[in-house]
Amino acid sequence: MNEKLAIDNIRKQVVGVDTKVPMLDGTYRAYTNFDNASTAPTLKPVLDKVNEFMGWYASVGRGAGFKSNLCTEVLEEVRGLIYKFVGASSEQHAVIFGKNTTEAINKLAHRLPFSPGDIVLSSMMEHHSNDLPWRAVADVRYIGVDKRGALDIDHLERLIQQYSDKVQLVSITGASNVTGYINPIYEIAEIVHSVEAKLCVDAAQLVPHRKVSMGNVEDAKHIDYLAFCAHKMYAPFGIGVLVGLRESFLRGSPDFVGGGTVDLVTPDRVLWANLPAREEAGTPNVVGAVALAKAMLCLQEIGLDEIAHHEACLTSYLLGRLANIEQIIVYGDDDPERSITRLGVVPIEVEGVAHQLVSAILAMEGGIAVRNGLFCAHPYALHLLKASAAKVNTLASDLKKGVRSQLPGLTRISFGMYNCESEVDVLVELLERICQGRYQGQYVQDLSTGQFSPQGFSFPTKECFSIKTN
Repeated sequence: MNEKLAIDNIRKQVVGVDTKVPMLDGTYRAYTNFDNASTAPTLKPVLDKVNEFMGWYASVGRGAGFKSNLCTEVLEEVRGLIYKFVGASSEQHAVIFGKNTTEAINKLAHRLPFSPGDIVLSSMMEHHSNDLPWRAVADVRYIGVDKRGALDIDHLERLIQQYSDKVQLVSITGASNVTGYINPIYEIAEIVHSVEAKLCVDAAQLVPHRKVSMGNVEDAKHIDYLAFCAHKMYAPFGIGVLVGLRESFLRGSPDFVGGGTVDLVTPDRVLWANLPAREEAGTPNVVGAVALAKAMLCLQEIGLDEIAHHEACLTSYLLGRLANIEQIIVYGDDDPERSITRLGVVPIEVEGVAHQLVSAILAMEGGIAVRNGLFCAHPYALHLLKASAAKVNTLASDLKKGVRSQLPGLTRISFGMYNCESEVDVLVELLERICQGRYQGQYVQDLSTGQFSPQGFSFPTKECFSIKTN
């Protein structure tokens, strides 16, 4: 009998959690992943379910064979699980599969019927994936953030009133991938719907850590469109999901067309298929769907409240320890007592040490994975760093010359449900050594990439894994 999943035992259910990686000193050390906001590792039950399914893998839709019929049913079963997972209705919403959250938001941007002068409200805290697609189809106005990076709800209300007759959509992140702030999406929904606009939530960061419910469209607090992805939910294999109002995808033509999107094609006529087929051109990623479904079931079995509590405790512990290191600046909310109100995403600066160097030392001398830079949220990160217009102009000039060495940025620590306090202790100990200049390597920066590497050393990646070897 399989052991019931719980926070207390989830660590041993993570694929690769004990994998040892090479260090600068020639030793190998267990890998510590604090880059979960980018990609979470795979859960063993997810991998087991995928392996179980592979014997049945075949074409989806219209195949006459048994395996094809099975795969077609599996894909629709997954769709049904998604409705339940995000509190959506199959009568009111459509579940559309794609590659990732970025593709989901791009699809929505090209499927909504914007007219000249229509306005989309986004915010200064958005990932580029929830900013750039809207710039291509509408006039975008940005909701401000305060000096710590929290969304300015009062500014949202002022913008709503100022552009009430022109605002068609507000598209907001559920939680920041930079600071971990969780936005009050249901409060925002009420504000948005007061002027009969629609709400889209980029939930890529939120759904692995908090329960989300789209709600009934008759409720002012409902969410109209929701986008998320599997790779942040402990399920690889590359699948993303857009859940949205069915009516939005029944108007006009699909943005991607081809196999599977039609009922009939002649040289002079096209009849589009019904939802969701008309919005899912080409062969669907049924393996990714299976992985996502199993990951959702795992998260529900563990309990999203339990996950939130565990990650909040880790965040509080980390913030408490970092507060004792004078040279480290924490961006966003640095109060350990408020950790339950945010995600376990903590961006830091080590004064006097480049963010690229900090991440390189952590990786090469501690086996610790973090992320550094501006995190695909440049306006937000530059705001937090108080980068002046003159500074941005200089950066743009450098980039045109192929020089990235002066790019500002932060070092981001992001937790998953399997991380533990002992890993935090190792991280903090090495951060203290970095602050004191007590690290091993002599690091040199590549001006074209901005990244640091120790002289005379490169990771022996081919020794660890290669396509050509067993």
